[in-house]
Amino acid sequence: MNNVSIQTRNLAKLGILAAISIVLVALIHFPVFAAAPFLEYDPADIPIIIGTFALGPAAGLLLTVVAATIQGLTVSAASGGYGILMHIIATGTYVIVAGNIYRTHKSKKTAAIALIAGTAAMTLIMIPANLIITPIFMTVSRDVVKALLLPGIIPFNLLKAGVNSVITFLLYKRVSGVLHR
Repeated sequence: MNNVSIQTRNLAKLGILAAISIVLVALIHFPVFAAAPFLEYDPADIPIIIGTFALGPAAGLLLTVVAATIQGLTVSAASGGYGILMHIIATGTYVIVAGNIYRTHKSKKTAAIALIAGTAAMTLIMIPANLIITPIFMTVSRDVVKALLLPGIIPFNLLKAGVNSVITFLLYKRVSGVLHR
């Protein structure tokens, strides 16, 4: 098979995964903590992580940007540019870390390590991202954001990425055959 055909197939796979991500966030999203109802769980990162494992971290980052932008302009339009930017930072960090670890040795053990590291990286990057970006977009003080870190932002990111990691771990091998055809 020539390179153009492979690239076309991979682009089609990325498009399908982006569409699944958007449908998932449209159908499944709910607040996790009553004190911070804007922190909503959604499974939209699962197809992005699956795409990252199948096609590599660069494809995962591209998928993140496309899905975050479309989601931010449609089903999550209330969050606007802020939501798009935060989604790209959070999920982008996750896929870069997890994707680079997984591509070194594609095994269940490496997948588990990659998903744990991706969860940790996403959680950690969202601390400074929230401290810097949230006050700009939400017109709240940095002190308000600091007060939300431990009871809301940190546990939310651990929970969201952790749940999505477990689901990805359980699904990836089942769907990877389709993505590698």
